[in-house]
Amino acid sequence: MSAEPGAYRTVPRGYVYADHIPYVTPDSLDDLRGPTSGVVTVGPHIDTSLSPTYDLSDPDRLWNLYTRVVRSGFVPDQVKFLDRQVLRRLWPSLNLPVRCRKIWEQKFPEGFGRRS
Repeated sequence: MSAEPGAYRTVPRGYVYADHIPYVTPDSLDDLRGPTSGVVTVGPHIDTSLSPTYDLSDPDRLWNLYTRVVRSGFVPDQVKFLDRQVLRRLWPSLNLPVRCRKIWEQKFPEGFGRRS
């Protein structure tokens, strides 16, 4: 790839960005002991809004927090903000990319795996 002015990079044919987003998971669901009440504030890598705070008593904000932390949080964020039981309850409704959901469900089949 050239660093010359005016040069551009090409994306290989068939490359799909979504297939390369790195999703991370904690080592164990038992590590998820985050708060279940109160107000939390997350970093800009999770929420770029001017007010990245979440009132956990508001079901919509709770759902939004969990969706964002699973998708964009690093393991320390997941451990800090997610609670195992709350995550299991919200899991079916979270707005997650297919690949992200699959990664979590493959790692933790006992926690989220699809049930027939």
